[in-house]
Amino acid sequence: MIRQQSEALASRLPPLQVRAERVAATVSQGLHGRRRAGQGESFWQFRHYQQSDETRHIDWRRSARGSDVFVRENEWEAAQSVWIWRDSSPSMRYRSRRDILEKAESADVLAAALAILLTNGGENVGLLGEGMPARGGRVGLNLFIEAMMMSNGGASVPPAEPLPRFAGVVLIADFLEPIAAYREAIAVLAARGCVGHCLQILDPAEEGFPFAGRIRFEGIEDEAPHLLRRADRVRDEYREKLALHREALKDLVATFGWSFAGYNTDQPADAALLSLYGALSKTVVWE
Repeated sequence: MIRQQSEALASRLPPLQVRAERVAATVSQGLHGRRRAGQGESFWQFRHYQQSDETRHIDWRRSARGSDVFVRENEWEAAQSVWIWRDSSPSMRYRSRRDILEKAESADVLAAALAILLTNGGENVGLLGEGMPARGGRVGLNLFIEAMMMSNGGASVPPAEPLPRFAGVVLIADFLEPIAAYREAIAVLAARGCVGHCLQILDPAEEGFPFAGRIRFEGIEDEAPHLLRRADRVRDEYREKLALHREALKDLVATFGWSFAGYNTDQPADAALLSLYGALSKTVVWE
């Protein structure tokens, strides 16, 4: 059994990592790193003095060049931890066309690509819900991807797992469960001071509902089949309900100070990764 699992993992890991590294490389060309002010020794930037600043932080040599007062900021050098979770439930195993990835595959690539960017930037990454500590470097990245590939078939809702205070969190899912299903997990994480980002992944057919005529829909997670005699007649109602659901999701995450974005699987993955990385840089609290 262990050998079969190992062989299955080995057969899937290389193409996933290749795709993820390609996406991460595309994004990293336009990034300048996750630099931020802190207690390190490396100089970062000068900025204008504010009333809330302590006078001991004023750089008098730089200020003497003109009439403005400047503060010298150093770069924070301590590695931070980011936990990533992606929905690996059966409902993510869906794609409406052969030329696009399944939602699950897109989530895996984005999660792995984000982990690559973070570890390349000196951060630690962990897979939420697997009980693994966050680690950095190539070893940490490999452990993250291996754990991710072994965890397929999980729940469609992130675990309400208490993380270290002020950790970063990224949740990647289709978020099609009732809003209340996500509230508890995010509330537990937010109570620990964790802040982060939610990325909703949808297939273009789920977004636009292009179906017409007599259509029989069968559930992926043991739902009862549903027959529509004129699918096109419910298109507007479906789109309206999806829009309301998405707005409710945005309101939920905003309540806890988190951010939210959407991604369709027929769109370039690098744009979604850039959104994730940029949002995480703005929302994570760095001590």
